[in-house]
Amino acid sequence: MRPLRVALCNDFPEEGWPSMDRVAGMLHTQLQREHARSIEADLVCPPFARRATRLPGANGLKLASSADRFLNRFHDYPQALARILPHYDVFHIVDHSYAHLVHALPADRTVVTCHDLDAFRSVIAPEEEPRSAAFRRKTGQILDGLRDAALVTCDTAAVRDELVSRQLVDPARAIVVHLGVSDTFSTRSDHGAEEEAERAVPRARGGIELLHVGSTAPRKRLDVLLRVCSALAERFPDVRLVRVGDPLTAEQEALVRGSALDGRYIGISRVSERVLAALYRRAALVLLPSEREGFGLPIVEALACGVPLVASDIAVLREVGGSAVEYRPVGDVAAWVKAVDALLREREGDPRAWASRRERGIARAQRFSWATFAGTLASLYVALRPSIAPAMVPQAV
Repeated sequence: MRPLRVALCNDFPEEGWPSMDRVAGMLHTQLQREHARSIEADLVCPPFARRATRLPGANGLKLASSADRFLNRFHDYPQALARILPHYDVFHIVDHSYAHLVHALPADRTVVTCHDLDAFRSVIAPEEEPRSAAFRRKTGQILDGLRDAALVTCDTAAVRDELVSRQLVDPARAIVVHLGVSDTFSTRSDHGAEEEAERAVPRARGGIELLHVGSTAPRKRLDVLLRVCSALAERFPDVRLVRVGDPLTAEQEALVRGSALDGRYIGISRVSERVLAALYRRAALVLLPSEREGFGLPIVEALACGVPLVASDIAVLREVGGSAVEYRPVGDVAAWVKAVDALLREREGDPRAWASRRERGIARAQRFSWATFAGTLASLYVALRPSIAPAMVPQAV
């Protein structure tokens, strides 16, 4: 029997979602490395066409960027898939916010990975995210694609349970497949990456670095992050905050200006995995104050690098971090300051407890493997081959 031909439909790189790019890239790599004899997997994504942003004076305007994004997602991508449809047996939409593509594909042979429900909030919780009628119609189209897919994989049981409880997906078609962590993220030193990290963010001699990795989306609660770090900067004169992600918004910048964090905040954009791992390794702590997440890749990446975390006390992050992470209530600045303060003092005053904490984190991270992630998905693809009965679909992992 010939290998199963699988099209991995990934995001437009131009949209700048590094976590989505990482999931698609690691899945493709592992399928090629471990399953090449049974599966031929290709990353498929059409070129991103710039139309509105090429108009004179339009580059950099939010409206022009949104227009280009809309046309590429809803016009160009479906047309590109129609052209390659005969060449593949199974399709996998790696980001749920592209689930409208199911309408251009054979739904009974299409998998969608749902990382979280944030993209659908304007429809499922309109009081929390009011949007225009046109926006909600398009969101509904994306959600309908998710509903129509043969299988929906979820990064965590927490996401799967929310999908099912809201009756968005049949429980029999919703399967938990945890994400993994790359071997790049480890306690092993990488001299070249560390030098590159030093050039990107010069280390302050004797300083304490707190690290945040993620976007500035409201659900990431950077307001909490900045207030916590500002309070800590008043207590520890050598504390500073390093962020890897998009630039702060004007409102977030205002929280830094005039605070104790002013002059001790450093933000950098996208970096390679090797450099990101180097930044993790040199951090004292990683902070993840999000109010909503789908998995929380920074948790497993930081733990694998031997760096303790303080994270929001939400079901998703507890599922991933287990007892290896310190949790505090979402938005409770005082509780976060107290927790980080205690950990920094433990780091300096109790080396044995700190070493034990690091070891627990490393052991926890080893539970998450991209090889396992890809292997589970490979079995799902095979189960969708037309000649195989639906009863052979594996159970949730």
